[in-house]
Amino acid sequence: MKPDSAPPIAKNSRWSRILKKTKRILYLSGLVIVFILAIYGYWKYFYTYSDGYRAGLLQKFSRKGTFFKTFEGELVLRSVSGGNNVVIASEKFFFSVKNDSLAARLDTLQGQMVIVHYRQKNAPVFWRGDSPYLVDGVKNR
Repeated sequence: MKPDSAPPIAKNSRWSRILKKTKRILYLSGLVIVFILAIYGYWKYFYTYSDGYRAGLLQKFSRKGTFFKTFEGELVLRSVSGGNNVVIASEKFFFSVKNDSLAARLDTLQGQMVIVHYRQKNAPVFWRGDSPYLVDGVKNR
């Protein structure tokens, strides 16, 4: 044995047990962190927070995006109407569409009164659109 080399660690020494426990703790901690991040990612981007219907005038519908082209729409909701069916105050409802056949149908309904069914996510995902509201059904009003 060389004078400047450390002696080999025995298999059952205290130091080897400490190393083994530390590795196990780090491994389990890493698994817990990955599991928590997966649950958070699902909740943030894929969990449906709410769903329902919105009715209004389909004012704009377009396909846009630099790398990921998505279908985006704008529905004008009536808040307060005056005499002769004139809208005094309105609110806009921005939404995204994933389905190509639904997008083609919405494209032909621009300028008409429609009722859309939407699902609201907690946050948008860049390949799914700009809005957390995803429209999955439409009918004429």
